Amino acid sequence: MAEKRAQRRLAAILAADVVGYSRLMELDEAGTLAALKARRKEILQPLVAKHQGRIIKLMGDGVLVEFASAVDAVECAVELQKGMAAAASGEPEDRRIVLRVGINLGDVIVEGSDLYGDGVNIAARLQALAGPGETWIAGNIHEQIEKKLALSFEDLGPKQIKNIARPVRIFRVQAGTPAPLPLGSLSQPPSKPSIAVLPFVNLSGDVAQDYIVDGITENIITGLSRFHDLFVIASNSSFAYKGKAIKIQDVCRELGVVYVLEGSVQRSGDRMRIAAQLIEGATGRHLWAERYDRQGKDIFTLQDDVTQTIVGTLATAYGGRLGKAWQKRAGQADARNLEALDYLQRGMVFLNRMTKEDNKRARDAFGKAFELEANFGKPIAKLAWSHMIDATFGWSENADKSWESAQKFATMAVERDDDEAWGHYAMAGYYQYKLRQHDRAIAEYQKALALNPNDADVITDYAWCLSTAGRAEEAIEWALKAMRLNPHFPEWYVMQLGSIYYDARRYEDAITTLESLRDLETILTDLYLAASHAKLGHDSEAQKAIKSALKIEPEATIEKWTTAEKVPYKDPSYRENFREGLRKAGLPER
Repeated sequence: MAEKRAQRRLAAILAADVVGYSRLMELDEAGTLAALKARRKEILQPLVAKHQGRIIKLMGDGVLVEFASAVDAVECAVELQKGMAAAASGEPEDRRIVLRVGINLGDVIVEGSDLYGDGVNIAARLQALAGPGETWIAGNIHEQIEKKLALSFEDLGPKQIKNIARPVRIFRVQAGTPAPLPLGSLSQPPSKPSIAVLPFVNLSGDVAQDYIVDGITENIITGLSRFHDLFVIASNSSFAYKGKAIKIQDVCRELGVVYVLEGSVQRSGDRMRIAAQLIEGATGRHLWAERYDRQGKDIFTLQDDVTQTIVGTLATAYGGRLGKAWQKRAGQADARNLEALDYLQRGMVFLNRMTKEDNKRARDAFGKAFELEANFGKPIAKLAWSHMIDATFGWSENADKSWESAQKFATMAVERDDDEAWGHYAMAGYYQYKLRQHDRAIAEYQKALALNPNDADVITDYAWCLSTAGRAEEAIEWALKAMRLNPHFPEWYVMQLGSIYYDARRYEDAITTLESLRDLETILTDLYLAASHAKLGHDSEAQKAIKSALKIEPEATIEKWTTAEKVPYKDPSYRENFREGLRKAGLPER
């Protein structure tokens, strides 16, 4: 008798879940459940019926809905977000139920009342990537609805999703006023100006001068980042636009900022001319444009002038707070040697790759920067981190010596430049990983963030520190904030967010996040992925992840990779939860 063929059909799949659900449950379990039940009955179910959808399944804080029409799916999502926003408008910010939604059009497999396949998987992954109150749709949905609905869309470009052969093009639905966001979310108050500094253009006709031009851009970003009243996009996201023909409006939309600073540098002999202009993205209006002629030896005074002018201009529009902050700024300037800054930037590229060989290259580059500028705190701090990474990942021939070097350079970074955030950042890492003194580590992270509240790298590691201290739900909000500050974030941000989702017992989110990695291959990524699958009973996927981990390190065991230094949890139950997941996934005990 022939085997019955699986039933298939084309469907628009809507996936939605509640942002910060675990945090809401911890604050008020009974109240959250009652509110969520009411929202489903009063908002979700009537809207699904109105747009001829079918609820496939309810999953705690999540829902999957099938539609025969892409138009119906998106209209339902837009009305759902508006309805949820209206229902939450009178509630305290930290108690609001806010959704994130993903929609995809795809071929699905029907089994009883349930649906399976890539059509469902992609919708779920888009939902996990969307921000609070946002709706993200796949390109195939956009093609169906673009000229049929009075909506605008932000093209986020193609994204490679693991286990999906082709990149998925993604659009963010822009349907008017966004839903109110929970406390600690990624949004910024309207009174807080946001800015991206684009890489200044080298007009000297000499490619060798690029490092000087990039150094000027980097230092202006660093100078602006120190202000609490500014939201400053991280440098590697800004540098993603280097050498590209762009529209300022597109940059503002992609990076989510109001202002853009752009400029050029032309050097001839010992003289340098810098032109800079501050532009309001929505209108393209030039707020100011200035040209500076300086001797090369006076370049750092010039950078100070440019930064002060930007801050002063923004201060005029925002009540003078920034101007006051500028007058009270620390007097110590950044590195006085642009070649040192160049070596620092090279080292950061290597460090972000997270391999043994690249970590060694990074340390060599940071060492060169240190030799050129002995009081430059950033490369000294990153020397400390390179030694900590060696010790933590087992790449060091002598772990005790690596920890000793880490402590030495972290202490030196603070002593030589106490106003530089990264010295305190390095000390925080040492307290967290080596000493497991989480309170001291958090205090050092907070010192670093007081000095530079816009440093996305510090924020990402602070999030992981909070998670290892038992504050995983709070950590998720910080990790997402770092990604907002640095939209072109390196993949280790994703790795750490996936680990934090695991600690929060949000295993589906951990899987979606970790499977989105394309280039970064570390054993901890595979181990957290394996443990997440195992916790959900995905035996074959868990075993596949364990095989991948054992390819990286054939001798890996639970005993080796759940030590206090590798996963420095304050609460032993967190470490045991990780061990339990690895045990279920099939990693050898020892």
